Amino acid sequence: MKLRLLYLLILLIALLLLLVGTAGLFSASTSPIRGPGGEDIPNSIAELDQVELGGLQQWILMRGVDQSNPVLLWLHGGPGAAQMPLAHHLDSQLEKEFVVVHWDQRGAGKSNHSRFDEGTMTFDQFFSDTHELIEYLKNHFDQDKIYLLGHSWGTMLGIEYARKHPENLYAYISVSQVVDNHRAYGISHNWLKSEIETKGSRSDKNRLQELGEPPYTDHSSHVKLAGLVGDYGGNFDISMSRMARIAFRSPEYNLRDYYRWLNGANRGSGPMWDEVFAHHIDYMTKAPVLEVPVWFLIGDKDKNTPRQLIEEYYDLIKAPRKELVIFDSSAHTPFLAEPEKFNREIINIKTSLNASGTE
Repeated sequence: MKLRLLYLLILLIALLLLLVGTAGLFSASTSPIRGPGGEDIPNSIAELDQVELGGLQQWILMRGVDQSNPVLLWLHGGPGAAQMPLAHHLDSQLEKEFVVVHWDQRGAGKSNHSRFDEGTMTFDQFFSDTHELIEYLKNHFDQDKIYLLGHSWGTMLGIEYARKHPENLYAYISVSQVVDNHRAYGISHNWLKSEIETKGSRSDKNRLQELGEPPYTDHSSHVKLAGLVGDYGGNFDISMSRMARIAFRSPEYNLRDYYRWLNGANRGSGPMWDEVFAHHIDYMTKAPVLEVPVWFLIGDKDKNTPRQLIEEYYDLIKAPRKELVIFDSSAHTPFLAEPEKFNREIINIKTSLNASGTE
């Protein structure tokens, strides 16, 4: 329902822009990084490029005030929820300290090509794409290591990459970490029962009862539960209309890209549901040790990847260094709810590792 609303909002905005003859509706580029007087900044980077990963051309956005700064690679959520169209709204402070790289993963956003083969959406292929991209970035910027940030679905790729290739990372930054999907369903379900009982509608109570008891092994039930969690404030932190207004100002996306984004987001995890998400995911058992510093960033109100589970995982995991950061006014997307604090915390990670001589 919410994605359909977003689709209609974007179409409406597109029609309005067409009426006023907006330039750039059918083109895409990224704006140069300028100094306070509008001057070019030596050694800055602002590039929107395609790279071949796993036999598929995929889009990346690379922006930073100084190319010699360390790379920060975002692994977006979903699968399918490309974050590139929000980069212009979120990253100005990060670009002063990092080369920030946003990647539209296969089947998402600009990388959701016409006639895209959904059969290539396997965990191993996404992991291989991630490894190829990190090797590309290391070579492109002549750096031995990078910072890796994963959000939601991206934390599944991120934790696996940190476990298998610690030599390539300064740190792994987890935002809304997937820990145990079966227990998360139970926590979400119990929370929803309480919320609906006190302030919900008869219709929502019926919707929850129709889902039955967790865990949910079919994609349809997962989507329905996530929708209810979002309706009661446990998922996204801003409205779909506000997200659409932010996204549609992105110079990196054109009208066709927005259609591709919506198509990929609606597809979501469907093609890989049976392979990955229908099973019990338990990183407390699978990844109790990391050989890289790890930061867990959590929204207090998150009922998609609940705080309780992430705190348990944080207490259990062994790593050279570990930190836990709580965002009191956030649910599943603290970078949207509390962007200033979020950016400050990311920059503090770099600063603290520099001070300790780890970077």
